[in-house]
Amino acid sequence: MSMSQLLGLLRVHIHRGVNLAIRDLRSSDPYVIIRMGKQKLKTRVVKKNLNPVWDEDLTLSVVEPIPVKLEVYDRDLFSADDRMGDAEFDFTPFLDAVKMRFDDIPDNTIITTVKPTRTNCLAEESCITWTDGRVVQNMVLRLRNVECGELEIKLSWIDVPGFRGM
Repeated sequence: MSMSQLLGLLRVHIHRGVNLAIRDLRSSDPYVIIRMGKQKLKTRVVKKNLNPVWDEDLTLSVVEPIPVKLEVYDRDLFSADDRMGDAEFDFTPFLDAVKMRFDDIPDNTIITTVKPTRTNCLAEESCITWTDGRVVQNMVLRLRNVECGELEIKLSWIDVPGFRGM
């Protein structure tokens, strides 16, 4: 991947899971995998918790704004890890906000909102805001292909020093 293609870095803060599915006897040992293209990152495992707090930052190199997929798994020692649902998000609206290059707007100004639709995984309206001198987007994602569960995440953008691709 040449530097000329790199737009910047997308930091995905995996905050927590809410009401995740039970995959062991009474609980689960969940972790999250995020994928974008060939990139694949994962959080640590939180033992025996259906409402785990990971509070982890995972950083993806962005060459093009392709959807990011998140998968939740239950860690099993003696068998294949069980799937606990998945979600996908499109960060094009977020990238559009980053490209606007704000500098003198009040903190916590809402730049735009993304509404839940049938085609996205948002559980509620998602605001893209100018917070602490940067564009951030908080999302609550409803997991698909599972009986219950949501993930709370936050996106922020990291410019690549010396690169002016945007």
